[in-house]
Amino acid sequence: MIKSISYWSLQNGLEGTGPIEESLLQAKSHNFKGVELAIAETGVLTPGSDEATCRRYRSLGEKHGMAIETLASGMTWGCSPSDLDPAVRRKSIDLHKAAIQRAAWLGAKSMLFIPGAIRIPWVPTYKQVPYQQALEWARHAVQALAPIAQQNKIELCLEIVWNGMFYSPVEFAAFVDSFQSDWVGVYFDVGNVMGFEQDPAHWIDYLGKRIRRVHLKDFKRDLRNMSGFCDLLAGDVNWPEVMKSLKAIHYNKTLVAEMIPADDAILAKTSAALDKIMSL
Repeated sequence: MIKSISYWSLQNGLEGTGPIEESLLQAKSHNFKGVELAIAETGVLTPGSDEATCRRYRSLGEKHGMAIETLASGMTWGCSPSDLDPAVRRKSIDLHKAAIQRAAWLGAKSMLFIPGAIRIPWVPTYKQVPYQQALEWARHAVQALAPIAQQNKIELCLEIVWNGMFYSPVEFAAFVDSFQSDWVGVYFDVGNVMGFEQDPAHWIDYLGKRIRRVHLKDFKRDLRNMSGFCDLLAGDVNWPEVMKSLKAIHYNKTLVAEMIPADDAILAKTSAALDKIMSL
């Protein structure tokens, strides 16, 4: 498995303004082997970034020996494919079509995509969407993006991020399977399902080969809200069972730690914790 860190965990990454080379070097200095870059409507990597810029970022990864296998999109939070406004839904699909192309230019193999939201806890202005309607629009978005992903040979990896959808691995698996595409899979976040009073290892066991990429976060169950997310190994995730389940499905790709906000102390602690987790 490849020890990796999210661009959002690096200096000015969450704002999208951290220079890519500086970000790669910061990650490398803390013994990470890969960085998950992130695309946003503004910043150093956007849906409007040209091919030359993306290929330069790809070359920087190769120059510094840092894997850039995945691209994350958080654009759903500001432009959801399940928004009540049809203009916003159309814009979201267009943005993510462009993002898939940028992922290909970067030399990435997978892109994180959040297919919709019923409610976004940290965006109070987001108007709640009826579940069935959100599901329909999420399905439409994935159907629109899957052919673009296949054309560009980018795995479209769907993730649940406390967005009010898919509280069961059974439901999530059925949604992914419904597209009957080898280019649509799961981006599984270990910490996110802890808030559902569920065990991430059980999700891994059920989702199996649908899991194409993995995010690592830890969570303290007794807090039961966003403040429950904590340093790796400081929460209630059963890491030996998680690693056992990942090995059982023969997962051998990136393990991307996603720790926010960024600072050198967190990076050092995360790197050391990830070494321990990967040794299990």
